[in-house]
Parts: sequence; structure tokens; C-alpha cells
Amino acid sequence: MQFNISIGKLNLSSPFMLASGTWGFGEELFNWISPSELKQCVGALVTKGVSLRPMPGNPPPRIAETPCGFVNSIGLENPGITAFKEKHLTILLETGIPIIVNLHSESVEEFSELVRELKSTDVAGIELNISCPNVKKGGISFSSSAELVEELIKEVRSLWDKFLSVKLSPVGDVFNIAKVCERYEVDAIVVANTYPAMVVIDEGEFKFLKGGLSGPAIKPLTLRLVHELHQKVEIPIIACGGIVSGRDAVDYMLCGAKAFQVGTANLIDPFAVIKIFNEFKRIVEDRGLKLWDM
Repeated sequence: MQFNISIGKLNLSSPFMLASGTWGFGEELFNWISPSELKQCVGALVTKGVSLRPMPGNPPPRIAETPCGFVNSIGLENPGITAFKEKHLTILLETGIPIIVNLHSESVEEFSELVRELKSTDVAGIELNISCPNVKKGGISFSSSAELVEELIKEVRSLWDKFLSVKLSPVGDVFNIAKVCERYEVDAIVVANTYPAMVVIDEGEFKFLKGGLSGPAIKPLTLRLVHELHQKVEIPIIACGGIVSGRDAVDYMLCGAKAFQVGTANLIDPFAVIKIFNEFKRIVEDRGLKLWDM
């Protein structure tokens, strides 16, 4: 059985991707698993989020384990688009795996500048992180307003004709934003980002860590969101939320997802995506499932 798939302008050898922020820019991951090994089961790599200028991220504590997951507050730490292109992008492109660059910014204008920086490169596509606040709109999150997202997508689409996905927040104006993405020919929506959460940490004194919850704990929530969005829009859905097994991916497929991003599992086991892909393949073949016909 063939597991290659096309999503909009993107042709993938596998429906599995590595999710943004869970494998950096590959330096550590490639010490464990070679790009040639990854290429056998991964259709695309979604980079850590890149901003226009370098961002130092949040001070520690940044991560705390929770039952069936963890809360992270990395703070979008990254070297900025110039250093990314100079130090990381060439190495990533040499893997031969399609590269999708996750972008985040606090204004439509900066998103546009980021897209222009990537136009002359060989990246396969971009993924817009709309969980950021728009400072020019008083700090309102893009994900809280379909109108803001419409303005952003119209601007980006005028500059970018390759693969474009939007990573939705699981909270906010989710369904109307999905319809906006469909209306303005976004190739796919990624469902979804982490869930707002908080942990109280005891390090001799109590500290509050506010961040995003990820891992198996969020799978039932995101699974329902994928299912409900699939009923309302025809745009391809890339599921992202608590996938740690092949069965998890099958569940998402049955609920309408066309591809999958593996995230937290990479932090637990660098070989996770290989195991997940092989289990997914075995279940699909053993059960005689017809891919993406549900």
C-alpha cells in the first residue's frame, strides 16, 4: 500500500511530519537518527518557530511534566530569520525532506517581511502560528479574531504561492477562522496548537508556570476538534495533538485528518515517529482501511 499524499501544492511521501518546536532545527535529533532514516517515514519537517528578529525566550522554569503530558513556556526562543537562513536552512534542505518553516510574529507587516525573506529559498512551504498577539491591535491574539486572520492570510497569499498552512489555536474563534482559511485558499489547517495551562512548581519556593499543555492528555480534546472541523470545512486538516502511537494517528484519520504532526513524542523518544509510522501502516493494512475516504 502506498502512503504518499498530496495536500494542496505539497507532495509528501508520508502523511507524517515532525511538529514545530519539538526537534529544534535538527542538530540534536540528527545525532540520534539520520535524515535518510527519517525520510523513510516522514513526509515533511516543520521547523521551530522563526521570527523576524532573535528572541531569547522566557527565563526558567520553562517546562514542567504533568499527568500524560507537559506544560512548556519556552517563549518562542529562536535566532531570527537571518541567522536561521545562514546557519540552519542549508543543512535542513540537504536532508532531502520537504521543509516547512513555522513563522510567528506580532503584526501582519512582520509576517510579510518573513515571507519575503523565504521567497527566494527552496523551502516547501510555510506554517503560520496565529497564537501570537497582534501588538498593533492592542495585543489581541490573531486566534481570537477571524477578521485579523483574514487580513493576515490575504497579505501572505499575495506574496506566497507555495504551500501555506495555518496552525490554529484550540481556543478562540476556531471555526470561523477555519472558514476564512478555506475561503482564501490556505492549503491546510493544523489542528491544533497547545492548550493554555498552568503548573505550580515547588523549587524550595512555589512558582507559577503558565504555558501550553501538550502530550497524550490533549488527544481527546483535539480529536473532537478535528472531527467537528471536518464536518464544517473541506480544507485538509493536519492533526497535531498527543500522537504517540500509530493507533492515535488512525483515530485522527477516522475523524477526518489527512496528515499528522508528531510533537511531544519526539521529546520522549527520538525514534518515536518511526515506531508510530510502522504501527500506523500495520493497522491500516491489517484492517483494510481506505486512506482518507472516511
